[in-house]
Amino acid sequence: MRFKFKAIKGTGERYEGTMESQSKFTLYNDLKTEGNMLVSAEEIGGAKFEKVFYKLFSFLGNVPTALKISFAKNLSAMTKAGLSLSRALYVIERQSNNARFKSVVEGLNLEIKKGKTLSDAMKNYPNIFSNLFISMAKAGEESGGLADALANVALQMDKTYRLQKKVKGAMIYPAVIISVMLIVGILMFIFVVPGITATFKELNTELPFSTKVIIGISDFLTQHWFLALIAILVAVFGVYFSAKTAVGKKLRDKVVVRLPLVGELIMEANAARVARTLSSLLTAGVPVAESIHITKDIVGNHLYRQVLEEAATVVEKGENISSVFMKHPKLYPTFVGEMMGVGEETGNMAAMLSEVAIFYENDVDERTKDLSTIIEPVLMVIIGAAVGFFALSMVTPIYSVMDNV
Repeated sequence: MRFKFKAIKGTGERYEGTMESQSKFTLYNDLKTEGNMLVSAEEIGGAKFEKVFYKLFSFLGNVPTALKISFAKNLSAMTKAGLSLSRALYVIERQSNNARFKSVVEGLNLEIKKGKTLSDAMKNYPNIFSNLFISMAKAGEESGGLADALANVALQMDKTYRLQKKVKGAMIYPAVIISVMLIVGILMFIFVVPGITATFKELNTELPFSTKVIIGISDFLTQHWFLALIAILVAVFGVYFSAKTAVGKKLRDKVVVRLPLVGELIMEANAARVARTLSSLLTAGVPVAESIHITKDIVGNHLYRQVLEEAATVVEKGENISSVFMKHPKLYPTFVGEMMGVGEETGNMAAMLSEVAIFYENDVDERTKDLSTIIEPVLMVIIGAAVGFFALSMVTPIYSVMDNV
């Protein structure tokens, strides 16, 4: 890689230049060997392309959550054992097998060597380290308990990660069944229906409306397959990109929370996530108003974010936040507001929120285990209805001919 850099010579003279180097850290060591001090460095060409590339295809540039959890745990353990922050980062960088994260840790170490704090260094990688991670690290640095703060970050991220996996896992089964059903249906329209259609033409009988609809879809898929493929792709990408817009996100969020079975699961999962995050931030010593603003950023559903925005406004006015959550029982269970009220009265909000998080994490765990059992008969009814409609549409004209014979 080629870098454009600014540095200071041993004489104190500032200068700029370009140099080939494997990484910023290697560049830093090369200049240090020459008796110079690196001030800043920017990769030429590749950096801008990489930034645009990862913005367009963010899922390719993301570091796995499990890796970030491991990073927080290991960094906490090593600093608690007495290793300097720079040495601990160097060890983690050497052990990492993920090229993207290896580069990030290397960059963090370079900033630490220049005198920056860990939280300030993390701000250079907003796509890797969340505001939650950075704020808790900053609180740990200010209180002198960075190792404990990192351990708390790891615990919070681990709980949230496991919760998300359980909810997503519960959705996989119905998604797979529905996808298979759609694929089988398309294949039948393409390969099975045309043969039956030829029979109907030979019988020269009046066809029911449902049969005409099925034959029409089959004819379109077989005779205009290219247009059908384009239509499917347009529909898929249209739904995907519309879901990325503000209006699309709001519509999606409203639909999701009103879905039977799934809506209640999402409500409890959000309650657990919000409670766990607020508890972790408050335990780390982050002010209440700031904790709410940070928690708002990690909540995906805008309806839940609106409640947190209202709560932040109330806190900034010096009022209690429990009343805000009590006003929205369709989004946050009443139990959340009641436990917050107890926390406000006893002065131990973090502990109460931790209890709320544990309660709903356990409840979500049980619900996800039972969800597939509940959804399975519903899916069977839907599949049975689809198969029955198809069979009746295809068989009815044959029986009509036989009755007339």
